[in-house]
Amino acid sequence: STLSCSSLPQNNTPPAPSSPSTASGRIGEVKRVTKETNVWVKINLDGTGVANSSTSIPFLDHMLDQLASHGLFDVHVKATGDIHIDDHHTNEDALLQSLGDRKGINRFGDFSAPLDEALIHVSLDLSGRPHLSYDLNIPTARVGTYDTQLAGKNSHHIIEATFKAFARALRQATEYDPRRLGTIP
Repeated sequence: STLSCSSLPQNNTPPAPSSPSTASGRIGEVKRVTKETNVWVKINLDGTGVANSSTSIPFLDHMLDQLASHGLFDVHVKATGDIHIDDHHTNEDALLQSLGDRKGINRFGDFSAPLDEALIHVSLDLSGRPHLSYDLNIPTARVGTYDTQLAGKNSHHIIEATFKAFARALRQATEYDPRRLGTIP
């Protein structure tokens, strides 16, 4: 079967460098050090899909590679300690910082990603009003050393398809639409 989304914008051209919102690029960088963790995250929304992740969790490193590759973001993560406790906050902070004032972005992203028997659908709204809903039935408690306590039968496929769909939807939502420059959607 095929999926067609003809109404989604395909423009991935950022505005001219003279635009105040992109003069320094859309890059977010955050470092968080606690007694238990040391986490550094850098995200370039206008990257080429380069990933350099070292979290001590091989499966998470693999998923961050998928996020970079499929979203065409440059994603750099260095994490040590009990990163399973607080690493997601640092990732969120870096993404928010890279979005800046959000002027000119599409705001919405929507993508479905198949991986063998798993099919995952992600819809995003980068309006700034946080909300998460998900219905992932991951059949195993772990994939390698990665905790999966979060449709398909293979846990690895479900999680990987989720990262791929999220990356593509995020790319759509963060792309510039030249008709929106100067406005926050």
